[in-house]
Amino acid sequence: MQINQTNTLPAGDRITLMQRDDLVAVHQLECASQSDPWSSQHFVDELESRVATIDLYWCGERLAGFLCSWLIAGELQIQNLATLPQMRRRGIAAKLLAHAIERSQEQGLTSVCLEVRVTNKPAITLYERFGFTLDGIRPSYYPDGEDALLMTYQL
Repeated sequence: MQINQTNTLPAGDRITLMQRDDLVAVHQLECASQSDPWSSQHFVDELESRVATIDLYWCGERLAGFLCSWLIAGELQIQNLATLPQMRRRGIAAKLLAHAIERSQEQGLTSVCLEVRVTNKPAITLYERFGFTLDGIRPSYYPDGEDALLMTYQL
């Protein structure tokens, strides 16, 4: 898949870095899109982390998605990626992922890794389109006992 997608955002759409003022909107999106959502404090902790970045995707003035990642020693770790349910299937997650990878390449990125629920077929399909490969399974990884697939992308 061609990674360079962020320079082709639709008119009125933009990707920004999360600020503390965005906390309520981000947490609302998280609660609307995840079965086991992060707390508001979790997002505050990510904002204060020196390795974490939270990218926000805006459709006009509406928050449509976010991606939280860590860049550590050349490896980008995708911590959380969410799209507002009514905004799915519009390429928002792909644009956020491409943006995070592009930015991290400028900082020495060599690989990307993530965990994804084994039942999250749309996300798995997205990651495979990007070139991620299955690297293993984390049994009972999620609080509800669901397994996670460990996926990696080597640059």
